[in-house]
Amino acid sequence: MSDVADWWQTSIIEMEPGRISIRGNEIQDLIGELSFPEMIWLMLAGTRPEEGQARLLEAALVASVDHGPQAPSIAAARMAVTCGLSLNGAMGTAIHMLDDVHGGAGEQLVEWLYEITDKEKWEDLKGEIMTYQVRVNKFIPGFGHRFHKPIDPRTPRLMSLVKGAKDEGLVSGKFMELALSIERHLAEIKGKPVPMNIDGATAVIFAELGFAPPLARGLFCLSRSVGAMAHAYEQMQLGGRNKGPTPPHYRWRYTENI
Repeated sequence: MSDVADWWQTSIIEMEPGRISIRGNEIQDLIGELSFPEMIWLMLAGTRPEEGQARLLEAALVASVDHGPQAPSIAAARMAVTCGLSLNGAMGTAIHMLDDVHGGAGEQLVEWLYEITDKEKWEDLKGEIMTYQVRVNKFIPGFGHRFHKPIDPRTPRLMSLVKGAKDEGLVSGKFMELALSIERHLAEIKGKPVPMNIDGATAVIFAELGFAPPLARGLFCLSRSVGAMAHAYEQMQLGGRNKGPTPPHYRWRYTENI
């Protein structure tokens, strides 16, 4: 075991023959006592969350599990099975799709929310939005949706849970208020509603819970991997081949004849 310690230094786990301790907790004391969201929190933050904090984290994870085969990550999982990959290969393919364009909005918004609150730029929020659009991206991450108009059905529920957590004193609510202010300003700038989407809503939760920006993407990957697994397994039950109708926005179809 000394060879392992020589290569990797970690405060996450202590492991030796007959013993596993995670963040100072013996594994047998955690099994059957911690929920999966609580275990995620313990692994990432090093502490046990309050019950309400774990529920809020769980809500964000549940909300992002799946968005259908038109989502690139899910489409990739099904295509991987069509191409002969196993379940773990299909899930890995899906996760690798979750980069800056498809999957990075949550991390980008958390980072920007932290930046704004740290520099106290609330007074000229509209100016901050317009500067971001010029400096970084004309699309503000976490707002607007190509399918869900006028509103993403997941957002109101998540925001109501954040408000409840604020009322209980579990979170500050400042990131929720900031995101809602951004939503209002975007509507003024665009001249039409640009509602917060699932990436924005979960970013608010991750920021309220104090997670670092990279973990916002990591947690989204963790959530979406469940959807990828379900879709890949369903495709396996279909014999691997794509037997459904080709979505209208696809210009190709993979079959055994190609």
